[in-house]
Amino acid sequence: MDSFKDKNSLPDWRAKLHEIIFEADTLAGRWFDIILIISIIISVIAVMLDSVASIGLRYGPELYIIEWFFTILFTVEYFLRLISVGRPLSYAKSFFGLVDLLAILPTYLSVLLPGSQYLLVIRVLRILRIFRVLKLVQYIQEARQLRQALRESRRKITVFLFTVLALVIIFGSLMYLIEGPANGFTSIPRSVYWSIVTMTTVGYGDISPKTGMGQFLASIIMVLGYAIIAVPTGIVTIAMAKGSGLGKMSTQACRHCSAEGHDSDARYCKYCGEKL
Repeated sequence: MDSFKDKNSLPDWRAKLHEIIFEADTLAGRWFDIILIISIIISVIAVMLDSVASIGLRYGPELYIIEWFFTILFTVEYFLRLISVGRPLSYAKSFFGLVDLLAILPTYLSVLLPGSQYLLVIRVLRILRIFRVLKLVQYIQEARQLRQALRESRRKITVFLFTVLALVIIFGSLMYLIEGPANGFTSIPRSVYWSIVTMTTVGYGDISPKTGMGQFLASIIMVLGYAIIAVPTGIVTIAMAKGSGLGKMSTQACRHCSAEGHDSDARYCKYCGEKL
């Protein structure tokens, strides 16, 4: 069995590349993820600023260069991820594989479909990789205890805020594309503001969707707002209780199928059987 695994193991250079890109247990892996997250944040901010008329008019060429720089950077990174795993197609069809692809497609599509580059805010979903850098899987296990420290509470709130932030940016950007300046959604930041007001059920009413598609999306955001209020006090608590008997997990990803979530003492991937 082991000899069979060795024959199917990745070459040394691909194994090293996989360790840097997919794992956060090493110094190189942590720095790779940290640099990646910073790049994602900068690229998302650049896209949002470009949608503001005054900023886009003054710094349009610079923002355009920044957009293409990060698109090329993320394109290279995407192909390196495919090269560093034993099953590239399996990773390409995974959640993060699809997110990585959607993070680079809008810029190329904007050549044929002007305006589609604003969908680049999907890149904010890639910030979810920060979970591995901070090892929040281990934190969740520690947070099972009733007497948790204040620092642990801050980290849990940060995770929740990141999720909400990603949602309001995506919904706000979609509403900007659907309604546009003619209906009061003059920029992505203003549309994100509307998304926050709607999702938190505040409802100022200073701007509102006029089209049928915009009103349909607004209805989804309103219902989702109630779900967001209920989830932290219900589903998360139950999930943490159910996981109280599980062992600690590592940040190590399988070199063959790129699957994560293995126990800290695991020697083989529980999904494909490849040696870790």
